[in-house]
Amino acid sequence: MDDSQYERLRTLRRDLHRHPEPAWREFYTTARLVEVLEPTADELIVGPDFLDADDRLSVPEEATLAEWRERALDAGADRDTVEHLEDGQTGLLAVLERGEGPTVGLRVDIDGLPREESDDPDHEPVAEGFRSETGAMHACGHDAHAAIGVGVFEAIADSDFTGTLKVLFQPAEEIIGGAKAVSHRHLDDIDALLAVHIGLDHPTGEVVAGVTDFLAVSQFHAEFTGEPAHAGGHPAQGTNAVQAMAAAVQNLYAIPRNEDGPTRINAGVVEGGTASNIIPEHASIEGEVRGETTELMAYMRERANDVIEHAAGMHGCEYAVERTGEAPSATNDEELVSLGYDVAEGIPGVDSRLRTAPLGGSEDATVLMRRVQETGGTAAYVGVGTDHPGGHHTATFDVDEPSLAIGVDWLSETVREIADEDD
Repeated sequence: MDDSQYERLRTLRRDLHRHPEPAWREFYTTARLVEVLEPTADELIVGPDFLDADDRLSVPEEATLAEWRERALDAGADRDTVEHLEDGQTGLLAVLERGEGPTVGLRVDIDGLPREESDDPDHEPVAEGFRSETGAMHACGHDAHAAIGVGVFEAIADSDFTGTLKVLFQPAEEIIGGAKAVSHRHLDDIDALLAVHIGLDHPTGEVVAGVTDFLAVSQFHAEFTGEPAHAGGHPAQGTNAVQAMAAAVQNLYAIPRNEDGPTRINAGVVEGGTASNIIPEHASIEGEVRGETTELMAYMRERANDVIEHAAGMHGCEYAVERTGEAPSATNDEELVSLGYDVAEGIPGVDSRLRTAPLGGSEDATVLMRRVQETGGTAAYVGVGTDHPGGHHTATFDVDEPSLAIGVDWLSETVREIADEDD
């Protein structure tokens, strides 16, 4: 990548960093990517044409979507594109067709996190003037992912690649709700899929050809409904939803571990009640279960449902459980891992290459990986190291921008090698 290409990508990344948008609100991001990709792409499949709307999870209320649409327009997003995105159907697929050859996919995610960014003067986005303006934050590098996706697309367009390239700019990864909605008709012809993440505690100059140890995850919202009463005058007349919720939380953490492998449980948000003198009639839990395998996650999910049901029954409450996000485990195909590892040896800026390294978390790219594998293709999840001053999802997270060039050069060369090996 030459200096002018790098500067363009850095400028794009900083623009996206200034305008982060949480899941299903990526109006500005999608419109900006359409604008940048339109001169190069043979086809752009945008928003509702990219997704199966009914398969989206945890879509915000219309009032919230409307607020973010207006914010995108105020920031300069193209009105026609924003209006096309309808009820938060964001994201896009960029297609490049270059004759006979394999169809190679690259998945990058584009959503931000609902958290404030640091305003410390020493924080690079503050010092350089591209701190978030939206109240959300790119605290996991998805702005860099989107820029890398654009860079790879443009690099392949300028190369001797033969085949078809599809770059999937996927929304709503942070809530494990976006990959499930990507229409299968855009996946089922992909012969090889790469998914990428920046950082993951690997330094600038280090790349990982196969990120491993994805935990399958299922996220839920549990609602408990009781009957209110005066806590002093009629304490026996109410049914206490907070008691049911508290019993559930205690016993969720008591779910037995499983001899087949590691599992996780977390009640991340617990809420309920309105005043100290009212028997509370509403309470809720936002939580998640994880497992080393999809089967272990299902074991935890079923046990968690049992706990919630019986905690509600114990205290005479009604309950409802909504599944808000879910993704399976996945494994990399060794042939893609080996190819990416070999390619990395000749990439400028790469001074350390790892064949594999564990993630120990969850990612909904696994939904796409498994679909491609089920239809006869191969898939791998790769890592591009970057020095980041704060941990992922923290207020001081940032990326070391030279890693953008490393990611583009490595991934674009890997895409070309996939096509060459198919000849």
